[in-house]
Amino acid sequence: MKPSLAIYAPKDINNEFSEYIHDHNLTIFNNGQVIKYLHFERITGKKYDNTLDQHLYEILKKSKLLTIDADLIFIDSVLGRSFLSSEGKFRFEASPWESISQEPIKARALWLTVDWKNAWLVPHELAHIFSCIPFYGIFKNNSLLIHFDGGASLSNISFWLWKKNQLTLLDYSWQAKKLSSLFNANALNFFIINVKRREHNSMPGKFMGFSGFGRYDRQIEQWLIENDFFQDIWHNKKIFFQKAKEKFGWNANRFDTRDKFLQDIAATVQHYFTFQTFDIIKKWQLKTNTEYLYYTGGSALNLYTNQTLYFSKIFKDIFIPPAPGDSGLSLGAAAFIEWKKGNEIKPHLPYLNNWELENKQVIENSKDLDKIASLIYEGKVIGICNGWGEIGPRALGNRSIIALTHDRKLAQYISQKLKGREWYRPIAPIMLESEAKNITGIENIPLISRFMLMNFKIIRKWQEKLMGTVHIDATARIQTLFKRQDNPFMWDLLTLLKRKYNIPALINTSFNAKGKPIVHSVDDAIKQAKEMNLEFIVIDGKLIKI
Repeated sequence: MKPSLAIYAPKDINNEFSEYIHDHNLTIFNNGQVIKYLHFERITGKKYDNTLDQHLYEILKKSKLLTIDADLIFIDSVLGRSFLSSEGKFRFEASPWESISQEPIKARALWLTVDWKNAWLVPHELAHIFSCIPFYGIFKNNSLLIHFDGGASLSNISFWLWKKNQLTLLDYSWQAKKLSSLFNANALNFFIINVKRREHNSMPGKFMGFSGFGRYDRQIEQWLIENDFFQDIWHNKKIFFQKAKEKFGWNANRFDTRDKFLQDIAATVQHYFTFQTFDIIKKWQLKTNTEYLYYTGGSALNLYTNQTLYFSKIFKDIFIPPAPGDSGLSLGAAAFIEWKKGNEIKPHLPYLNNWELENKQVIENSKDLDKIASLIYEGKVIGICNGWGEIGPRALGNRSIIALTHDRKLAQYISQKLKGREWYRPIAPIMLESEAKNITGIENIPLISRFMLMNFKIIRKWQEKLMGTVHIDATARIQTLFKRQDNPFMWDLLTLLKRKYNIPALINTSFNAKGKPIVHSVDDAIKQAKEMNLEFIVIDGKLIKI
C-alpha cells in the first residue's frame, strides 16, 4: 500500500507574508506511522512561513523524495482548493464546493510530469478533527468532535459525531466568527496590547496572558457588547476613548498595558470568550448526549476555556492534540486518509518535527545528567535540543529552555531579556504527574496537560516555590509527564532534581528568541544559544558549554 503524503500550502490572496494563510506544513504517513513531518518555519527560520510553494521542489529534492510514489493529499482553506508551486512542477486541483464533505474528495495532481494523477482533497475542518488520532487513537465511542478556529473551508466552527465507528457531520457555520475574531481580528484588543494588525498570529497567546492581570466586570461586558466590542475602530481610536470616558469616567488618551481599566477589559473579553464557547459546546453535548470531547482548531489553544471545559465535567474526558492549529493540518489529513485505507493509526509522541534530522537517539550519561542537575540548582539557564522537535506551538522538553521555578527575577530574565517577550506574558513549568497532584490538589490530572494545553490553579503553599511560573492570577500552564516514555530525558532529570535537591518542577519555555520559530537543528540551537548568551545547552543528552 502506498504511503500518504499531505500538503497544507494554499496561497494567500497576495504574496505578502502571513496574512491569512500561515504555517505551511507537510506530512508523510506509511502504514499508520508518521515517517516525515515538516513545519516549514522550522527550517527557514521565518515564523509562520507560508512560502512552501516556492521551495517545495528543492525541499523534496534535498530529501530525495521527488519520485515518491504516494497517495497525494491537499488541504483547502477559505481562500480556495488549488495549489501551484512557483516553478509549476506541482499542481493540485479540485472542483468547487458547496458543502463540507465527510469523505475525501477526488481531486487531481501534477507531480513532475505532464500526466494528471488521482489525488485527494481533505476539507480543512476534517483535517483539524483527525489531527487528534495520532496522539489519542481512534475516537472513543459516543464522542463529540469540534473544530473551532478563525476560518477553515466553509466555516469557523464545525460539529461532528463519532458513534459505533461512524463519523457524522452535524453542523458547520460562521456563527462563531465574531467570537474567534476577539482574538485575531478585534481592533480594540490589538490596540490594548500594542500588536500590529499583520501580527495577528501572535495575538491570541499574548492577549490571553495579558488578560490574567485584570478582573471580569459585568458592567464592562455589557458595554462591550453594546459597542460590538469596538471591533472595527482601526482608523478611529478616538471613539473608544470618548465612550470610555462617558461611561466610566476614564480619562486616558492612549493605550498602556499597565492601565487597570484596560486590564479589566482584557479579562472581561477572555471571560466572555470562555463562557460563550462553553455554552456552545454544552448545547451540543446536551443535544447529542455525548460522553467525550475531541476539540481542535486554533481556539483549542485557549487555556482558560480548556480549564473551564475540563472542570465542568460535562464530558468524561477531553482530548486536544499538541498541534490543534493549522500546523497540524497535514498531519490530520494524512491520518484521515490512512484511516480510510484501513490502516491502524499507531500512537505517537509529539516529537514529530523531523525534516532533515537524523533518527538520533537521546543518549543519557549519568555524569552529564548529574552535572545538568547541579547547574540548574546553581541557578543556570540551559537550552535543550534533544532528538526530534515538537509538533505544534509549544516546546515540550525537546526544544526547551529550562531553569529553576522559584525565582521570579530569573523567570523575568529568561522571558524578557533572553526571549524578548512582553512583561505580562507568563512562562510555564514542567513536572511529573506525582508533583502535579501535590501542587494542584487534583487527583486526576487531565491528559491534555501532556501538551501544555490547560491552566491549573496552584495551591497557595506551592506558589512561592513555583513563583517564576505562577501567573498573576495564581494559575500555571503545567506540562505533565505521566510516564517515563513521555520524555525519558526530562523524566530522569526531574526525578534526579526531586531526589537530590527537592526541586519539584522546572521552567519550561520554548527555545527561541523574539520573532523566531522554535529551533530545529543542532546548528540552529548552537547559533541561538550564542545569540542569547546561554552558557550551556544539552544536545541529544550531552551537556555542552558554549
